[in-house]
Amino acid sequence: MPAQPHCSRRRSALPRTVAFTTGLATLLLTGCSAADHASLTAGATPSAGPSAAPGPSFESYQEVPTRQTLPVRLRIPSLQVDAPVGPVGTLPDRSVEVPDRWEEVGWFDGGARPGEDGPAVLLGHVDSKAGPAVFVRLPQVEVGAVVEVVDAEGGVTRFAVDRVEQHSKTRFPTEAVYLPALRPELRLVTCGGAFDRTTGHYVDNIVVYASPLD
Repeated sequence: MPAQPHCSRRRSALPRTVAFTTGLATLLLTGCSAADHASLTAGATPSAGPSAAPGPSFESYQEVPTRQTLPVRLRIPSLQVDAPVGPVGTLPDRSVEVPDRWEEVGWFDGGARPGEDGPAVLLGHVDSKAGPAVFVRLPQVEVGAVVEVVDAEGGVTRFAVDRVEQHSKTRFPTEAVYLPALRPELRLVTCGGAFDRTTGHYVDNIVVYASPLD
């Protein structure tokens, strides 16, 4: 199981480590400090416990992309979000990369592309030591709000927010976020809750679930 990276920030930064555990399989959204401009902080790795039954491997969450176009922009009009999107993958320790820039959104390229069957996962920073970041208002998004993902060919896939959840980072809903689905779905992930200045982490994660609008 990957170790929790040490993060610290002079100001709050954003989710850069989100730990997910399913049985014996672990996926960690990892993060750094604002001081080195890498940012997101997510949380401690939850323990599956000695009696937990082995779950599916991380590979079982991965989708095989069928479209050739990549997501390049995210728009949430009600939050005044209009941000570039770039792919992020996994690091050798099985942690998920996050955007290097506060104003960008990362698309996890080990999963579905927006518009394909399955959950497309987008993540971004909530703030930085310099000020607000791209998902600073995400916790306030309302059910029914429109989310648009633009691909490299100019196509737009539209979603509507179904629900907004807040979870302790030790209880991240891995299966709900990553488990394969029979239709296109969208997940938006950032940090939330209180900022623990002792650890340099937010204590929670915000997860927004959205379904196709068209």
